[in-house]
Amino acid sequence: MDWPAIFLSLRLSLATAGILLVVGVPLAAWLTFSPCRWKVIVEAVVAIPLVLPPTVLGFYLLVAMGPRGPLGRAFESLTGGRLVFSFGGLLVASALYSLPFMVQPLCAAFAGVDRRYVESSWCLGVGRVSTFVRLVLPLARRGVVAGVVLSFAHTVGEFGVVLMVGGNIPGRTRTVSVSIYDDVQALDYARAGTTAGVLLAFSFLVLLVTYALQRRSPLAWRTP
Repeated sequence: MDWPAIFLSLRLSLATAGILLVVGVPLAAWLTFSPCRWKVIVEAVVAIPLVLPPTVLGFYLLVAMGPRGPLGRAFESLTGGRLVFSFGGLLVASALYSLPFMVQPLCAAFAGVDRRYVESSWCLGVGRVSTFVRLVLPLARRGVVAGVVLSFAHTVGEFGVVLMVGGNIPGRTRTVSVSIYDDVQALDYARAGTTAGVLLAFSFLVLLVTYALQRRSPLAWRTP
């Protein structure tokens, strides 16, 4: 078992899930309740990682975050460091790649809240933000939990995006999926099989929890 790679993947997944929770809740709320017609464009942009090959997204992120890219130049001028081949670069790439796994369950959960409850809150003089925080979020809590679980698990298994952006630097950017790939390349099938078995059990447990939440929840949403 490549424990440094496993711990790095867990740290990356926890950080990604935390960032996506902060970003995804207001974004999903806007996509759910906003009357803007052009929000369908934002929905399509958010969902692109679901259909785009990871290496394609990783390539564009590598170009954007590289020393000559706009994000890379801006980051280097502010911090003096580089985004590519760093944990920060992995975090940015992982957040973008796992964004739909947070936003889509949230949107479905928010949309499943009875509109009459929301309108009653407005009639009682409660503002929109307070209504969302005190009413909508508690009623959609299982969708929020499912979004966090899915985005965390999806980040653990990333390969193409993290390899393109972070490379394979032991202790810095080498994730568990890259470690399995290296073991297979070295014909060490025993070690690769052990790590892959752990990930398989972890994935099954995540899906089990997600579907259990879906069955218990009165809100009808579908996992991506």
